[in-house]
Amino acid sequence: MSPVTFAYYCSGHGYGHATRVSALASCLLRLPEPDRPAVYIVSSAPKHVFADSIALGARYRNGNIDPVIVQPLAYRDAILQTEMEWLGEIHADCVLSDAAFIGCLAATAVGIPSILITNFTFDSVYSYLSTTLIDAPASPTDDAHSHFNTLVPDIPVFPAELEPLVEQIHAGYRCADLLLRLPGYIPIPSFAVDPSLPSPKWVDTLTNRFHDTVFASLDDPPSSSSVYPPIEYHNVSRQKPAPRQIIPIPLLVRSPSSSVYLSAGRSQLLKSIGIPSHYHDPNTTKILIVSFGGQVFRRPSRSGSATPSRRVSRDISPIPGTPPKFNGLGHGHGTPPSSARGFMFPHLHIPPPLASPTDQDHAFTAPRLATASHLWIPGAPPASKPLTTPTAPSSFVEGPLFQTIPPTPVETESTSYDQAYFDFEDSQEFDDDLPRLLPDASWIAIVCGVSKEQWNADEGGGESDLPEGFFVAPRDVYMPNLTAVGDVLLGKLGYGTVAECVDSCTPFVYVSRPLFIEEHGLRRLLDHDGVGVELSRESYEAGDWAGAIETAWRNGRDAKSSKRKDGAVGLGLKTREEEGSTLATMIVQWAEKWGRQCT
Repeated sequence: MSPVTFAYYCSGHGYGHATRVSALASCLLRLPEPDRPAVYIVSSAPKHVFADSIALGARYRNGNIDPVIVQPLAYRDAILQTEMEWLGEIHADCVLSDAAFIGCLAATAVGIPSILITNFTFDSVYSYLSTTLIDAPASPTDDAHSHFNTLVPDIPVFPAELEPLVEQIHAGYRCADLLLRLPGYIPIPSFAVDPSLPSPKWVDTLTNRFHDTVFASLDDPPSSSSVYPPIEYHNVSRQKPAPRQIIPIPLLVRSPSSSVYLSAGRSQLLKSIGIPSHYHDPNTTKILIVSFGGQVFRRPSRSGSATPSRRVSRDISPIPGTPPKFNGLGHGHGTPPSSARGFMFPHLHIPPPLASPTDQDHAFTAPRLATASHLWIPGAPPASKPLTTPTAPSSFVEGPLFQTIPPTPVETESTSYDQAYFDFEDSQEFDDDLPRLLPDASWIAIVCGVSKEQWNADEGGGESDLPEGFFVAPRDVYMPNLTAVGDVLLGKLGYGTVAECVDSCTPFVYVSRPLFIEEHGLRRLLDHDGVGVELSRESYEAGDWAGAIETAWRNGRDAKSSKRKDGAVGLGLKTREEEGSTLATMIVQWAEKWGRQCT
């Protein structure tokens, strides 16, 4: 038989989809002959995100394949016809899809099988946008830039507007023949009969957690789930030869280089970011990675800097050849489309009463990264800069650290820092109970996702007022390596970041986005395979990060230490490579068997 040709559809809603698609495509393309398939990737995500797999031979096509609410039926019909013709042109044998329903629909329309590879699907995501949870807007600040913050609050959408799109997406996923279910999963309602849509009924709004019955369904083995029957081929006489199936698979994740766990590799990475050499020793310096995935900002009013600040040694620039634009991934800049709604779903059309405010007098460009009183981390609300300076670390290793929060109380869910803080405050005395960004002077922070425009927001290339110990990573830094170097990561829950934290044993302090239902599966993954500590939005905005960071570090330091020892000799990388090869072989064999049964 000739090699299998895969068409791999990848949603452009977030870099997590693209990084895991590139990871699996790379595994497929590393298979030895004659098993090595041809892989075509189609996505609205930019080409450079798939660089690893393209270097191995994957072919990339940019395509607008993500769902919209405006005229959904017209969208589906036009895009479906385009994809059907394209699948014929490349002689595709099988469609792979990372949460892009149109690929599954097109595969059934032309008479080839499709495999859904994901931990969630957008029918449940969009359905959940009608829930009664409301993420309040950022707290008022006295900073001159506060009114330029454009982090749009998560406001429920009317169910009547969502239902046509949800039904359309659900029907597309029903065409998939196999579900390869990734860790961090939530219910996939197009495969398992229960729990069914709408997804708001899965969650207890008082606790913002899944109901016990939903957790129980997630714990059931796939073989015990009642699965919907297949959707037969359109306009094709033969029938699908096998029932639909759910198969759990390991993490799809970009692994760090083993060299980054060695002293020379760690120093090389930190030096490239502009970190002074006296911060390179992990025995004396702990590193916080701050990564919220990027955000579109309005240009702020200009004001002078109160104090001088340091600047990284490397100029931070966008990817060469990439024009400034709003790309729908939370990392774009420029003017977004009129239908843009925050950073979660830029193509989602919202009626005028719920739309985000517009300002024709200001371009959507980044403000300064920091002012005298606030930090402006891309993808996050503004955080206050506490006036206190981090205290020196305690002179002893074990025993209570009265400058920081104690170890996290044992809980069945991810720990809430706020509750632990107040429980401890009632029984102990603090030398300094004011908010602190970092636990003490042994910590530094590296901020990710910052554009050149944000860094040089002032005319004349003025510098930002970063707090002491804060540095900026270049936009093109390889995040798995940076995550592996970090002792704790602070950010929002997304599959790519969570998977890389789990893979590198990096504890995760996260700020929740209540209307994003995938979070429930990712929190569960952290509880089971990693360390997750929740920081409330109020504490984040107050600049009161230190306690949560210390808690996460204490809970994960032993596993992190072991991982660094294993990583130095490549043990983790070898395991991921073996898992990837096994998964790729299984996918190729499944597609070949399906093809033989259909002939």
